[in-house]
Amino acid sequence: MTYDLLLKGGHVIDPASGRDGPADVAFKAGKVAAVADKISEPAKETRSAEGFYVVPGLIDLHTHVYWGGTIYGVDPDKLGHASGMTTAVDAGSAGAGNFRGLVDLQQSRTQVRLLAFVNLSYPGIYTDLRAVNVGEAEEIRHLNVPHVVKTLKTWPEKAVGIKIRVGRSTTGALGAMPLHLAINASEQAGNAPVMVHIGADMPPRLEDILDPLRRGDIVTHCYTPKMNKPLTTKGQLRDCMVAGRERGVIMDVGHGAGSFGFDVCRTMLELGFAPDVISSDVHLYSADGPAYDVLVTMSKFLCLGLPLVEVIRAATAAPAAAMKRSDIGSLKVGSAGDAALLKIRKGPVVYVDAIGGEMKADQRLVPRGVVLHGKWWSDGMPPTLKGGK
Repeated sequence: MTYDLLLKGGHVIDPASGRDGPADVAFKAGKVAAVADKISEPAKETRSAEGFYVVPGLIDLHTHVYWGGTIYGVDPDKLGHASGMTTAVDAGSAGAGNFRGLVDLQQSRTQVRLLAFVNLSYPGIYTDLRAVNVGEAEEIRHLNVPHVVKTLKTWPEKAVGIKIRVGRSTTGALGAMPLHLAINASEQAGNAPVMVHIGADMPPRLEDILDPLRRGDIVTHCYTPKMNKPLTTKGQLRDCMVAGRERGVIMDVGHGAGSFGFDVCRTMLELGFAPDVISSDVHLYSADGPAYDVLVTMSKFLCLGLPLVEVIRAATAAPAAAMKRSDIGSLKVGSAGDAALLKIRKGPVVYVDAIGGEMKADQRLVPRGVVLHGKWWSDGMPPTLKGGK
């Protein structure tokens, strides 16, 4: 057999298959074709991966990449080149009324794989806090369950769940009621996961957001430092967070421009509350900092003490499982032919959280190559290294 691409001599970290050590990886026809200690068969293109970690293509479970379709959208390919992200999951930019534009028109001009949560609000996210301050889910006439169910059934390969942003700025006087509508829509659509955003301000209370969630639902902004933060005034985990994790609710970082705090995160990690998924919540107002992209967010957790294999898991196998996708997030034979070559670069860096907090560190993850759809796609190095000061 002649492979299309062969990566030689890298250190493969693939949490989905339990592989963590030296190996070669071969690709053919857009898929992973072989992973072995040594692959001797010929390839049309061979690349040395010596000195690099070879990991599955990164999955960012919380992005806003409806570029040109909403004010918040950013270019997914630019993110992919800079971070090794090969799958961008849009978290509710589009609702049933404009979902086709995201999954058909946007994908037609984008090389990175696009998946998306459908916003319960028919028009999706159309607000801009700096210009038009209107919560997309505060008007009940926007919340049309049958249209969401139809959208999930129409695009089963692209629509991975339902998104609802719950908080005073997005659901207004409706409180948590839209979340219950989202769960109802999920049940009608075969129990697709619901991703719920923890709003910065009440109503509703954090308990009203966490308690209705089921196994497999996702809470994003799980380390929020705002009013609805997951810690008590005594620095203990709130009961609803503990109960949610025990129930199987997936805890997602969703860094963003205002939803991640080092102090809250550090305390929760000390209490044993590590994230299930590391995502960036990258959008117009966080792409140039403080979130940047999923790899910068992963670097922060590496510097906070999370082991490298768990950092990789949280941006590959874990988000794939959250979406019930067995075709991505792994280097198993037959999986999508996506991979990232990463290196830990030593040197001083000051990371910044979403509220201006700083963390001095001495390492960051940097991309040194990206494989997409079984072909070498990018050399992976951004023009300037990002992450902090």
